[in-house]
Amino acid sequence: MTHTYESGRLNLPFVGIATFAKKPYEPDWSALDADVAILGAPFDMGTQYRAGARFGPRAVREASTLFSFGHAGAYDHEDDAVYLGPEVSIVDMGDADIVHTDTEQSHANIEAGVRAALAAGALPVVIGGDHSVNIPCIRAFDEEGPIHILQIDAHLDFVDERHGVRHGHGNPMRRAAERDHVSGITSVGIRNVSSTAREGYEAARAMGADIISVRQARRLGVPGLLDRLPEGARLYVTIDIDGFCPSIAPGTGTPSHGGFLYYEVLELLQGVARNHEIVGIDLVEVAPDYDRSGVTAILAAQVLLNFLGFVFHARAER
Repeated sequence: MTHTYESGRLNLPFVGIATFAKKPYEPDWSALDADVAILGAPFDMGTQYRAGARFGPRAVREASTLFSFGHAGAYDHEDDAVYLGPEVSIVDMGDADIVHTDTEQSHANIEAGVRAALAAGALPVVIGGDHSVNIPCIRAFDEEGPIHILQIDAHLDFVDERHGVRHGHGNPMRRAAERDHVSGITSVGIRNVSSTAREGYEAARAMGADIISVRQARRLGVPGLLDRLPEGARLYVTIDIDGFCPSIAPGTGTPSHGGFLYYEVLELLQGVARNHEIVGIDLVEVAPDYDRSGVTAILAAQVLLNFLGFVFHARAER
């Protein structure tokens, strides 16, 4: 295997342009040719509390350089596997254009980016932004169904409408459940005081959602959680960083104590990668200004890179 540091340059993490994992930048969306296409969605005008997730994509990209030392993939001694070797091609599409104060146009631009990735046969990975960016992501899959959504989150995000708002960060799972190409939703990590009222929970269950709290997830364990997902389902995975405990992920707009720790989520993601076809990923709600240490963005980058490693390792073994 070829290591880039054998070419005469170290290319250390703090050197160069901070694309995701220092992968090639492809601004021409009609020319995408890769296994994975990373799209930034720096939109946070759907927030109900603290803004700042518009800077999430930039922070996660910067943090991802930490894992870019030029090795030919990432060796995990516990799994005795090399993940994301040179056989997996990743490009960074840059960001969808965001039009300030215009949710619909901004969402349309995000949708266009996801559609471009799908048209190129790439796995779309969207970095938010607030959780409303999931709405255009799911729209883009209208010809790719049926898909099942695995949501890792502190909040159910199943609000129908408040004061005319239907496309904020409290609405995405409701909008997804209304789509014909979405076969169901499994929501994991939901806890404590939520942005969704009782009637939202009742509507979610009536529309086929399976809702699992952190404590319930811990009682079930990863095997039990995997059993709750429909066998053979093609999965779209949406990860709200507030699904993690703010003790390890403080940089988010709506922190909720009692969340997951790192390996709880990592082992679930490894399990779903082994058992299911993963068709799309988004990771949202990183707001770096609330975490000057940067550990939240590092967590987000680490989760995405590990998950992508699991996905393509599992594909190679099938």
